[in-house]
Amino acid sequence: MLAGLFAAGAGAQGPVLTLAVTEGVTYQATPKEIRDRFTPLAEYVGKATGKHVKIVLVPAYDDLRAGLAKQEYDLAFVHPAHVAMAAIKAGRYRAIAWTSGFTDYTVSLLTNAGAPLKTLGDLRGNTVVTPDSDSITAVMVRAMFRTGNLTTTEAKPPPPTAARVITTRYQDAVPFYLDNGFAQVGATAAKGVVKSWTDKGGAVLTQSRSVPIKQLIASTRMTAEEQEQVRDALIGMSQTKGGREALEVVGYKGFVAPDRNVETAAISWLGL
Repeated sequence: MLAGLFAAGAGAQGPVLTLAVTEGVTYQATPKEIRDRFTPLAEYVGKATGKHVKIVLVPAYDDLRAGLAKQEYDLAFVHPAHVAMAAIKAGRYRAIAWTSGFTDYTVSLLTNAGAPLKTLGDLRGNTVVTPDSDSITAVMVRAMFRTGNLTTTEAKPPPPTAARVITTRYQDAVPFYLDNGFAQVGATAAKGVVKSWTDKGGAVLTQSRSVPIKQLIASTRMTAEEQEQVRDALIGMSQTKGGREALEVVGYKGFVAPDRNVETAAISWLGL
């Protein structure tokens, strides 16, 4: 009898989808802030699919990698595109939605006004500061250097044949390094940081190619029908009152369908 009661209780809860959320390491937000932002979105998707969506916060990228490798999450909202795309390349997950406004994420290389640096080649013999080395921004910088045949070093001072790369955790700390002479070039993908820099007279040496970030991926263990249900719910959010309300809380405009050709090109460029 007790076994039957427990089974009935479990069945009453209905099917559950686990949604892992990993925001970027180079922006400052508390776990509570992140959970509060994503709860309405999870509730909206749950209502649309007839399933309870359980949020699991996974701040550390390596923890996320381990969970994705074991397919511990049905769904994952992943800011760092290189982590999401590595799981996609491995065949464990597939992208079902991209976040509107974040499909063309680019890195800008900032320099001081009047600096004699004009091309990537001019970075040789200079110091470049990037956000956290495992951030998508830093990964994109390395892709820029690799495709531009620019050698990097940790030596101080750097030799005239290579660029020295140092890191700071947060995007908004990058200008500090330029202002105080700790680096001659700073890498950031934060539009607010770029605007503040150029507004005060700073220059942008160059920009990277674009990469889609903030992807929602689904485990390939989910059925095609389940994946389509979630995809349709996400892409249709901006068309419903409840969806728009949830989007307002999470702070995004909506979601769009992924472009497989763009995804394949990005995986190749990032060297995944």
